[in-house]
Amino acid sequence: MNTVLKTPADAAKIFEFTPRDFARVRALIYKQAGISLGESKQEMVYSRLARRLRAKGLSTFAEYLDRLESGGDSEEWVAFTNALTTNLTSFFREAHHFPVLAEHVLNRKGPLSIWCSASSTGEEPYSIAMTVCEAFGTLAPPVSIVATDIDTNVLETAAKGVYPIERIDKMAQDRVKRFFQRGRGERSGLVRVRPELQQLVTFKPLNLLAGNWPVSGPFDVIFCRNVMIYFDKPTQSRILTRFVPLMKPDGLLFAGHSENFMYATDAFKLRGKTVYELDPRHGGARKPA
Repeated sequence: MNTVLKTPADAAKIFEFTPRDFARVRALIYKQAGISLGESKQEMVYSRLARRLRAKGLSTFAEYLDRLESGGDSEEWVAFTNALTTNLTSFFREAHHFPVLAEHVLNRKGPLSIWCSASSTGEEPYSIAMTVCEAFGTLAPPVSIVATDIDTNVLETAAKGVYPIERIDKMAQDRVKRFFQRGRGERSGLVRVRPELQQLVTFKPLNLLAGNWPVSGPFDVIFCRNVMIYFDKPTQSRILTRFVPLMKPDGLLFAGHSENFMYATDAFKLRGKTVYELDPRHGGARKPA
């Protein structure tokens, strides 16, 4: 017999949400995006997916999940994945990485390529772009940045490059003047990333669990920060293994502060604080002759 999940917020719920419903959600998001939802995420799942039930005019979670599993609504699969994806980011988050990035790009020759694999609303790839501009002393450095995310909604925000001015409160004023344009009139209270910075970044949707990735290396740098924590160890290992042939032999991989890749793969070795490089035994992409 299916019993309804009992929580302090049950009185405010208008949809029945059973343990079986939650188990189905967990299985579907794991299969679709590799995200491992813990038991503590029940309230989060209910609140986010209840909006989808309302939008689709449905009355039960079972009906909604049946529709997903039937495979007839590809757009709703996107909305389902977007709803359960957590996007927490800020400009120059985990600031210790950016001096390492600046030193790395200055020590390399020729056009450089960087992949930000979980770009969220764009603060991370734009922070990367600002760093390389400062390193080379120009708004047109020899660097291209591809920024991807599974959530199509956040990619739209990222591509626009427009943010509430509060998002740059902690940023040095010389950076603000160099890289942002302040809104006026109806746009007062907003800032926009300068067009020159936007031109350095190409945004694309990408599911790290997909069979094909719309990116091609070799990359000098890959940022994969604060996304692996949502995957179990086998999924982490598969993704990291796929990074290897996309990296130059002396490329760098940046991880999040709570992530440790040493337990997921032997393809990388720790170079510094949550900064990894390829283990020589694994090679990566070959250098041009």
